[in-house]
Amino acid sequence: MTARTLITGGTILSVDPEIGDLRRGDVLIEDDVIREVAPHIDAPDAQRIDATDRIVMPGLVDTHRHMWQAAVRQVAADWTIGEYVEHMLGGLGPRFSAEDVGIADLLSGLEALNNGITTIFDWSHIVNTPEHADAAVEGLVASGIRGVYGYGLPRTPAASWYTADVARVRKTYFSSDDQRVTMALASLGPEFASMPEAEVDLQLARELDLRTSVHLGCGLLGRARAVTEMHERDLLGPDLIYVHCNTCTDDELRLIADTGGHVSISPRVEMQMGHGYPATGRLIAAGVQPSLSVDVVSGVGGSLFAEMRGMLEAERGWQNHLALQRGEWTSRLELRTRDAVRIATLEGARTLGMEDRIGSLTPGKQADIILLAVDRPNLALINDLAAAITLADGENVDAVFVAGRLVKANGKLLSHDLRHVRDHVRASRDRLLPDGAALG
Repeated sequence: MTARTLITGGTILSVDPEIGDLRRGDVLIEDDVIREVAPHIDAPDAQRIDATDRIVMPGLVDTHRHMWQAAVRQVAADWTIGEYVEHMLGGLGPRFSAEDVGIADLLSGLEALNNGITTIFDWSHIVNTPEHADAAVEGLVASGIRGVYGYGLPRTPAASWYTADVARVRKTYFSSDDQRVTMALASLGPEFASMPEAEVDLQLARELDLRTSVHLGCGLLGRARAVTEMHERDLLGPDLIYVHCNTCTDDELRLIADTGGHVSISPRVEMQMGHGYPATGRLIAAGVQPSLSVDVVSGVGGSLFAEMRGMLEAERGWQNHLALQRGEWTSRLELRTRDAVRIATLEGARTLGMEDRIGSLTPGKQADIILLAVDRPNLALINDLAAAITLADGENVDAVFVAGRLVKANGKLLSHDLRHVRDHVRASRDRLLPDGAALG
């Protein structure tokens, strides 16, 4: 029997140019699919959800988050990228048990859902053993979020079991690419490993029909001109997700665009840790529409709304700075709030190869939908719909659907005992950070 849900009376931002925005509209869900979006839908047999004083929009998409760090949140808030590599990857990472990774992924998925993120790329470079991979997948799936599990190694050279285990995880958990959680390869790449190792990773991923995500253009490491060398080796392609790209040259960004590649940016972490200035405007000028990611909750908060604001503020600040250097006033802000919403939704879906399934309120797509309450003091009135979304935050996320399933309602997450999860996370934190256990 078909389950039908009617979200009625909301203000709709669809991110679908054919549907546009509706000052007052309805969305009909049948099972896991959006069936109709219109000013009024007659569906008397459907369960009704009143969306009065709510913005109805697609769920947000985070295309790069190291979910295993949820239990050690805030510890990197004052770290540079060098300190992060030394203390997180070299110090804390080896201490993580498989159990630590599993509970962190569960909490991180719940945190994302609570903040209106319905799809996340888990950049899991914490596979100390095969059991760590199993635990990460289990936690990610259990959270209820739509996800991409990015299998990654914490260090180089690769362990002897690495190649076979990537294939094992693909076969065991991700035999279909149509399921709610799918798989990719999170490669250390030529800047954090070596070009030959990156080439081996890309060959492995392509044999297994997986996308590959790789950090490039990270601070001084970008001087290696890895994108240029990858192009010379004929390694670039539409199955690559390049993370950051701050210190890539404009020519390299054009190479990414010309080969159909995708880019995930994390402006807040990039500006904090010293990756280089966010490449947002340069990417767009080169023909690449970036997507957004939080990166690490050990360094910044987990809100993609905050990431939208960070992206807008960084790019606008840079363009204003350049104009003043030329002795001019900025005449127009080129990066708009509506661009930010699209980047956080449809461009995220496109980065993950899911634009035909998620990213907009389009009939036939999966029902990944969020409702934002605008009767809260921080919003109160909608005078500009896209701007209101960029100024929202977790407190406004009233309801969340993933594949038509209600996972948050009336501002509360459903189906998980959060106190039980917190108890397990606290125990994990106390093992990993014994000196900080008394802080709460």
